[in-house]
Amino acid sequence: MLFDLTGRGRRNVVRVIYLGLAILMGAGLLLFGIGTGGEGGLIDAFNGSGSDTSAQVSSAEKKANRAVRLRPRDPQAWADLTRARYQTAGLGENYDQATNAFTEEGREKLVTAATAWKRYLELAPRKPDATLAQLMANVYSEVGLDVPAEAASAMEIVTEQRPSAASYGALAQYAYLADQMRKGDLAAAKAVQLAPEAQRRLVRGQLEGAKRQILQRRAEEAMQQSGAGG
Repeated sequence: MLFDLTGRGRRNVVRVIYLGLAILMGAGLLLFGIGTGGEGGLIDAFNGSGSDTSAQVSSAEKKANRAVRLRPRDPQAWADLTRARYQTAGLGENYDQATNAFTEEGREKLVTAATAWKRYLELAPRKPDATLAQLMANVYSEVGLDVPAEAASAMEIVTEQRPSAASYGALAQYAYLADQMRKGDLAAAKAVQLAPEAQRRLVRGQLEGAKRQILQRRAEEAMQQSGAGG
């Protein structure tokens, strides 16, 4: 895991960055699935607490598991399994609605979703599913598995098919969190370019602020390590 969230300062920096993501994405583009064809928002998947929803999701996962056994080289079968496992991660004891956080069981389910996603990509679908890629950015985010490099890779798929200030802004911040500064700068510039003229200053300021916080925290950690080593 790139970020050790046991440190209070580091945890706060990462959370602020991801809050900035939500704001930049238009008060919920990632979280509520806006612009994704009406499916797959983080909140959508994790608000189904009724028995009917649980039964439907469980049935979908069982069906997807059967499909990959019957058609192990079918990208769509693996895509369906990835989506079903993601949704399962938000149900019952897998997700704590009070704290809006995954339990250990939920995180384990996210790992299985990530495994299915990797298999999906290995089968080289002609045009990777951008909606599914956006879900995986959520899976790899700080609220999920906290692997920003993988979140950035998923968002690259989204930006290729759905270029916008929001998608490039998300890519930029994930890249910064993953210490991929060059990629982050290029994505940030594209986000500003695609933003409405009246919002460009705001977008530029948010992305510059995100990068600045990450670099500042890195410098503080380097100083702490240097002091400890001395």
